[in-house]
Amino acid sequence: MSDVVLKLEGVEKRYNKGLAGEIHVLRGAELRLKAGEMVALVAPSGAGKSTLLHMAGLLDTPDAGTVEIGGQRLSGKSDRQRTKARRQDIGFVYQFHHLLPEFSALENIALPQMANGVAKGPASERGRALLETVGVAHRADHRPAELSGGEQQRVAFCRALANKPRILLADEPTGNLDPTTSDQVFDALMTLVRETGLAALVATHNMELAARMDRVVRLENGLLVDG
Repeated sequence: MSDVVLKLEGVEKRYNKGLAGEIHVLRGAELRLKAGEMVALVAPSGAGKSTLLHMAGLLDTPDAGTVEIGGQRLSGKSDRQRTKARRQDIGFVYQFHHLLPEFSALENIALPQMANGVAKGPASERGRALLETVGVAHRADHRPAELSGGEQQRVAFCRALANKPRILLADEPTGNLDPTTSDQVFDALMTLVRETGLAALVATHNMELAARMDRVVRLENGLLVDG
């Protein structure tokens, strides 16, 4: 059985910009992401990193090519099927944490599980375990506004992994943080990835952080190249 959990094959994406004409963002992008692997996605601003993550995360559909998760082709499936796959198999982390301000850190992690049918007790138990892993269990009952930027982003990581996805997609997850906090938050992310064995694709401008991952892929002229 293959350990490839995310496969992009010949993925193309174009956008019609009216008078500016058609913009060809992805031109046949190829990617294999294995379980337990942490891959850095680097490219200049505007090169299409977010577009690629949207394709991989089934948030958008390619104009050509395929996206497979766990060997199942999902790029051509219905919205309902893609939504189910996102909920079960994919966790997302963005540059801004997007935590729900009226709920505590623990509640922000428990709620996605409860939406998937997990009872409150087990959902809270898993939430506390995740918070413990990233070193903020003592802040479980605090709301986002009471947390530092680094703490908020660590909670966001935990929320992304609440439903035990197979893939984590992160778009500049340390982009809003100072260098010291960025290192601390990235260490927490690496700990989560290593302990859960999920596959992670992390878009970043930080080449020092990229060098600490298992490998680096660059988006150049709509194609992915190693290094």
